[in-house]
Amino acid sequence: MYIDANSIILIGGVLTAILGIGGVVVAVIKWVLAQNKQSADISALRQLHEKDMEEFRKKEAEKNQAIQDELCVLSYAMLASLDGLKQLHCNGEVTKAHEKLEKHLNKQAHGQHNS
Repeated sequence: MYIDANSIILIGGVLTAILGIGGVVVAVIKWVLAQNKQSADISALRQLHEKDMEEFRKKEAEKNQAIQDELCVLSYAMLASLDGLKQLHCNGEVTKAHEKLEKHLNKQAHGQHNS
């Protein structure tokens, strides 16, 4: 069997085409696998973020409740102080402040808003 230059060129061209197509197929497969991994990573990060945000909201709610409790105690302490001043016959602004604070606390206790 005799192989001339044209046959060698033809075989080389066919091999080059096959390797080129194979390279493209491998590149596409790698790209698809990378996209699938990226999608899985994004999903895992989303779940982690949702868990973190749930914990954050819970901690913030606890902090807010602690602040509300403290403000309630301070308001009652202020009312007691104003009441003590009233008992010492301090009138005028003390009486007005006592009435306003008492009204506010009563509304808050019954779930009403200031109007």
